Amino acid sequence: MLQLFGLGLIFSIVLCVHVVRTNQNMMWLYIILFISPLGGIIYLIAVIMPSLAGGPTARKAREAARETLDPTRDYRTAKSAVDDSPTVYNRMRLAAAAGALGRWDEAEALYRVSAQGVHAEDPALAYGLAHSLVELGRYAEAAPLLEQLEAANPRTPQTALQLARAYEGLGRTADADAPYLYAAARLPGLEGIARQAAFLARTGRREEAQEALGEIDKRIERLNARFRKEARQWRDLAADGIARAR
Repeated sequence: MLQLFGLGLIFSIVLCVHVVRTNQNMMWLYIILFISPLGGIIYLIAVIMPSLAGGPTARKAREAARETLDPTRDYRTAKSAVDDSPTVYNRMRLAAAAGALGRWDEAEALYRVSAQGVHAEDPALAYGLAHSLVELGRYAEAAPLLEQLEAANPRTPQTALQLARAYEGLGRTADADAPYLYAAARLPGLEGIARQAAFLARTGRREEAQEALGEIDKRIERLNARFRKEARQWRDLAADGIARAR
């Protein structure tokens, strides 16, 4: 028993050294030391093993672990950069981080103040502003911005999705149908098809909505387990939309 305790202690110390030397979140120290040995095993799986594997999947796993432990990290980093140098690029980073936290009022203000002068027609800023307005339910302001964006640039799945949401919010369901379809077929992840499924249910096309929900379930089954939590959030959005439309 004493030998096992000693090995467990050495294991925890080695992991703590790794935390410090690789600049990981210091919260890992508490997890490793106070939930031993389970905390060390979690750190091994969440941080060390993905870093050894390498590649985009490993990066996503590390990012997911960091976001779980410290969800405001990117926001704080971006805000510090804006405080030091309030460039358009730094404001865009902060706006994106604010949006990721659901702080859409702040994101909208940052995009708006940045989209001026020589940057007034910047498509990235225009999209960010329009997306923020959609999230805030200000569809009448968002729709013209998105229409102008599509008129001046090739349609993207992201722009199509926000335009569809804006049209639906304005009650223009016939106009929303095509961009929802475009986004659902091309947007990476499950947001596009999930929002389309909910839209189909709300417009009385329940059978099509159920088919879309079935496709979502098939895609989730093929996903790596570590990405299913986020995917199920979109699945829930679609299922809730269908349930509410009864």
